[in-house]
Amino acid sequence: MATNKPRIIIAGAGIGGLALAHALRGGGLDVVVYERDPAMTTRGIATGSARARNQGYRIHIDMNGNAALAACLPPEVFDLALRTSAGSRYAAGLVAGYTDQLQQIMAQEFPSTQEDRDSFIFAVDRFAFRQSLLTGLDDTIQFGRTLAGYQVDEAGRVRVEFSDGSSDEADLLIGADGVGSTVRQQLLPHATLKDLGIRCIYGRMWLNEETDKLLSEDFDRGFSWIADQTGYGAAFGSVRLRTPVEGTADYLMTVLTATPERMGLTDQELFQLSPEELWKITLQATTGWHPTVRELFGHADPETFFPVTIRAADRVQPWESGPVTLLGDAIHTMPPTGGAGANTALRDAQTLAEELLCAGRGEKSLIEAVASYESVMVPRGFDTVESSLQMAGDYFGDN
Repeated sequence: MATNKPRIIIAGAGIGGLALAHALRGGGLDVVVYERDPAMTTRGIATGSARARNQGYRIHIDMNGNAALAACLPPEVFDLALRTSAGSRYAAGLVAGYTDQLQQIMAQEFPSTQEDRDSFIFAVDRFAFRQSLLTGLDDTIQFGRTLAGYQVDEAGRVRVEFSDGSSDEADLLIGADGVGSTVRQQLLPHATLKDLGIRCIYGRMWLNEETDKLLSEDFDRGFSWIADQTGYGAAFGSVRLRTPVEGTADYLMTVLTATPERMGLTDQELFQLSPEELWKITLQATTGWHPTVRELFGHADPETFFPVTIRAADRVQPWESGPVTLLGDAIHTMPPTGGAGANTALRDAQTLAEELLCAGRGEKSLIEAVASYESVMVPRGFDTVESSLQMAGDYFGDN
């Protein structure tokens, strides 16, 4: 089969889209990434003015995520991602659960060697990680371009249309545009998301000489979950950057979870609150909890708080493959329980890149490559959604 390298458009410059762009560029394919957000600036993130990427702060990267990153990224970009990731001071990581009075009810350790700690990405700050993935892609990404829809012509090429009236054409469109994916809504209009009835209020406590004294070793080793008997939960995860990154610093991620009913707020009310008002909710909700937990919320930065709705995608049956496909949250949105969302998106990027590079070498057609990818991605992604939902049931209960 003769080689005929395809032109590829990626909608969305999130984690999966950026990893895929690196892999395709590295294989010599013609790829462009269109991102609806304006170009990121460290000043915007540091002052809290860039609200468009309020998806969370700390991301867990597992073995599969590490393998996908190593496969997709140029060595120098992987090294940058590693150097700006969250390092570990301890010989074992910890995931633990507690009552609101800090009685430990569950603990799981993850031992690691010094070599592991030096060469393995355990967790990342979302902003620092995305900054590292943007490295080397200046001529590939166009920011501030909002996808409005697409059309497939008789020859099978895709015309992508943007909200500003402009357009572009390619042999393949990849929707890596997140939970509210425009590409998914057109490709699979029957695909639905379910609201799990849980709202998270994220914030950060900056780690410094004063606040370090508030953080126990167990809370510094990984991820801690706390729940009371009234419907409130809280989560904490430390991020100590191996290398300082402009625009952020070491911090403890703080999260409060509850149903809107438990908070006594409608979604409209909750999502209109200021960061400081959201911070005050975390203080009110944890009245009567162990003083240590109260101190962590109390010393958090009031300007870093924002709310998130927890959703999950309903499983969809395989569809007829064509010149449009999906990746990551755009197809298999999942709750953060288990820390699998970003890792699954990275695995999608690795699998799709391998298939598209085969097509670029003329070993299969573009549509055959897409079909092979989807035959793996769809069941794997939705199996992971179900696992995350089971874990969400353990954390949040029947809600």
